[in-house]
Amino acid sequence: MLKNPEIKYRPFQSPVDLPDRKWPSNKLTQAPRWLSTDLRDGNQALADPMDVERKLRFYNMLLGVGFKEIEVAFPSASQTEFDFVRALIEENRVPDDVTIQVLTQSRVDLIARTFESLDGVRQAIIHLYNATAPLFRRVVFGMERHQIIDLAVTGVTTILEESLKRPDTDWTFEYSPETFCFTEPDFALEICERVLDVWQPTPERPVILNLPATVEVATPNVYADQIEWFCRNISRRDAVVISVHPHNDRGTAVAAAEQALLAGAERIEGCLFGNGERTGNVDLVTLALNFYTQGIDPKLYFPAIRDVVKTVEHCNGLPVHPRHPYAGELVHTAFSGSHQDAIKKGFAAHRQRNDAVWEMPYLPVDPTDIGETYEAVIRVNSQSGKGGVAWVIEEDKGLKLPRQLQIDLSHRVQEFADRSGKEITAEMIWSIFQDAYHLTGPQQFELISYRDRSRSKAGSSRVFAGRIRHKGHEVSITGRGNGLISSAVAALEESFGFSLEVVDYQEHALQRGTDSQAVAYLECRDHAGRKIFGVGIDDDVATASIRAVLSAACNG
Repeated sequence: MLKNPEIKYRPFQSPVDLPDRKWPSNKLTQAPRWLSTDLRDGNQALADPMDVERKLRFYNMLLGVGFKEIEVAFPSASQTEFDFVRALIEENRVPDDVTIQVLTQSRVDLIARTFESLDGVRQAIIHLYNATAPLFRRVVFGMERHQIIDLAVTGVTTILEESLKRPDTDWTFEYSPETFCFTEPDFALEICERVLDVWQPTPERPVILNLPATVEVATPNVYADQIEWFCRNISRRDAVVISVHPHNDRGTAVAAAEQALLAGAERIEGCLFGNGERTGNVDLVTLALNFYTQGIDPKLYFPAIRDVVKTVEHCNGLPVHPRHPYAGELVHTAFSGSHQDAIKKGFAAHRQRNDAVWEMPYLPVDPTDIGETYEAVIRVNSQSGKGGVAWVIEEDKGLKLPRQLQIDLSHRVQEFADRSGKEITAEMIWSIFQDAYHLTGPQQFELISYRDRSRSKAGSSRVFAGRIRHKGHEVSITGRGNGLISSAVAALEESFGFSLEVVDYQEHALQRGTDSQAVAYLECRDHAGRKIFGVGIDDDVATASIRAVLSAACNG
């Protein structure tokens, strides 16, 4: 890279002076008209273009998502493209409420071939384009302004003539001054006015003027200024639908599209997950779900986003990045301890508030709305903290660990993660938990049976009498205390000579209903002041508490 890039590159100078711009104060309140160009623009961008099977699979998925306008092909480009359009029509694959769109260059023979592909269709959009920017006029075409206008006028006139030969089809016309974003505004306006002079749109039969950011050359606000200026100055505004087709060369296509809508655009052309030439087209999934998370019905629906991802990956032969907004495998996942703790607290507050409003730290969308589960929201590795470990245990097993026990378990999981250097699964955490608190397998202290005897007078002590297995041998123990737990602790002290001071005791049901098991948590201190934890699980809450005492004793 150059140390002084200014000798080679020039900053884009905004061609529009719009000091009274309105778009920054506008609000998005409804979804735009959507057009998927995956089957045309997206397909052209693939190293291995889709065959008919993949195009049909993609097309059917687009219908399921809710697209009402789909650019299906460039029929004059190849026989495969032509045949695909014919198959959709002849096999009656176009629903009555869906309009297919096709693209053509401004050549009489190509336009005729395009119309031929659409014979018999109920309704269709014919989209004509030609490049208008000075760089393209000078370098690519060697044409002056008037010649570029003549090319467009010839094309739109031919389209009008061909459409009149097929009166049974409901035609919509679309024109794109390609490279609009770096075309002189006055020339873009002039050529579009000449197009309107030919097509003579009305409010009842509007045409589409599509203003592409064919190559993204400036910040999104500059594009928005261009769109607002154009909307202010185009004649017959009520007979024109302003459409935008942003590319992503600067990585800001989504922002450019949203700001273009603020500036007056009504329609968006793009691809699912941003496929397209070079860095791609604007990502319609991200745009739609951005509307959704603002409480606006996007009119596109992704109740099973993972199925959409799989279909697009299969048809395009391209992966969707794991960090892709909304749809990536990791976008609902937190590994960071502080993030996990915030999410855990957010879910607790959400359950306590018990209303429908979604307010969740780090999660702009409820994963279940798009068919994802909460299982992957928090995943544990060496970067995780107590909140993440506690979340996994609670979601997977229903255990609501007290804070100090969360810290103790987190340290154990952290040590395991540091040794392994890998992500820790829920199964691994459960195995660590069982081992740490002696819930399975032969243990130093195992409960066989017990009796809890209390005297009838108020304030009298209770007597614990039990049989336990200690290092493989059955032993009878007894102890006296003011409650079941204290008497069991006293029995262990009398029989084995070590003492535990109970600091905290908590219990809860693992699930609702009469079949629910109970879990008991015990935090103790030994004679040296060391914290010791015990956990007991049983059908009976009293027995669970005794098991928790023995669990703590195993750690003593």
